[in-house]
Order: sequence, then C-alpha cells, then structure tokens
Amino acid sequence: MTTPKWTEERTETLVNYVGDESPVSRATVEGAAELLETSSRSIASKLRKMEFEVAPVTAEPSKFSEAQEGLLRTLVEDNSGKFTYADIADVFEGGAFKAKEIQGKILSMQLYQHVRPAPRPESAKTFTDAQEARFIELANGGSFIEEIAEDLGVEVARARGKALSLLKAEQITSIPKQRDRKASSKVDALEELGDISKMTVTEIAEAIEKSPRGVKTMLTRRGLTASDYDGAAKKEKAAG
Repeated sequence: MTTPKWTEERTETLVNYVGDESPVSRATVEGAAELLETSSRSIASKLRKMEFEVAPVTAEPSKFSEAQEGLLRTLVEDNSGKFTYADIADVFEGGAFKAKEIQGKILSMQLYQHVRPAPRPESAKTFTDAQEARFIELANGGSFIEEIAEDLGVEVARARGKALSLLKAEQITSIPKQRDRKASSKVDALEELGDISKMTVTEIAEAIEKSPRGVKTMLTRRGLTASDYDGAAKKEKAAG
C-alpha cells in the first residue's frame, strides 16, 4: 500500500483528531489510520515525529471483557450499516466507552464493515495569514512552542502540527523546542515496537522512519534480531 503524502491538511486533520490525548492510545492511532486511509504504523510514526507521546503496543491491555466483546459483536452485526462509532458508544454498556475506544475495538475485531461511516470532517484553514506570519516570526526568533501557542491562542498540539508544515515549506528553520517537555516523554522508537523478531528490516525501517541500512546498524549495535536479519550474530562476530 502506498503511504499518502503528509500534506498540511492531512497533518491538521490528524492533530485535530488526536486533540490533547497523551499518551495517544492505540485505539486513537487505529481510528486516525482509518480516517486518513493509511496504516497505524504510519500514524504512530507521524505522531512521534511531531513529539506526541504514543502508547506502546504492549502497554495497553483490552478494556473489554470477553462478555462485553461478545455483546459488542452482536450489536454491530445485528445493526449492520445503521450506527456510526459515536452511535455505538452512546448505546453500548450505558456509554461506558468512548467512541475512539469503540472504534479501536471494532477495528481489532475486523467488524468495521458493519459501521456506518461518519461524515468526514472538513479541514478548514486554521491559521490566518497574519497568524502564520507571526508564527514564522516567533519560531525563527527562537520562541518555545508553548510560547507560540499562547501568543496565537491555539493548542500546543495544533501549533506543533503547523510548525511541521512550515518546516517542510522551508519557512522556518527548525521545529520550535518544547519548554515543558518531560524527560520521561522521550521514547525510543525501536523499543516502542516491542517484539521485533517477527518483523522484517523493511517493516522496522518504515515504522521508525529510518533507512533499512540504519536499522541494520541499530540491530547490530544492540544485538537484536529481526525476521530477516540476525543483529545478535553480527554483534558477536564483530566482537570476536
């Protein structure tokens, strides 16, 4: 599948969908992937690049019991094409689950074909020409991302998304630093993938936005093994 290009419009749609959620849950990642018609890995990689904290795959146990999963399956299949994810969230278990949680669960259960598509949100231009000019002035002047967001009256996440689009357009020289960033929010992209033994080098490279050659170097240095590359053996051989 060809990964769609990250335009400013797509980036802002992603930022709007995620909102202030931190860390961004796997359900939200999967929902954004469906909305933007791309892979969950592409969404997670994009969010990390914009310095969002994304929940690891293995760190999020299911919030649904087996009984609830069965009830959800029955509800969705018996009402095929009638309900959106938001509708299901309203009627299922007294509204105990958020629409994004329902969406993530239904996607994992491969029942998405029974859900009625919600109207796709329109991505209107969220920054005026004056705001954009002010953003460029502050960013190139060394202001922190929080300061820019406060000056423009927008959320930090939205400012971060705008910064990325301006960087690609070469209107700013770098992404503004985050003043209040906690050290604990810094994540190791390779470690976040969890068990990589069944992934190919190419798949890992796509997930963490590195070249295959760079991934092989990382695997060798750390003594890790992918499905098609034995970094542990390479490291041992190099040491010998």
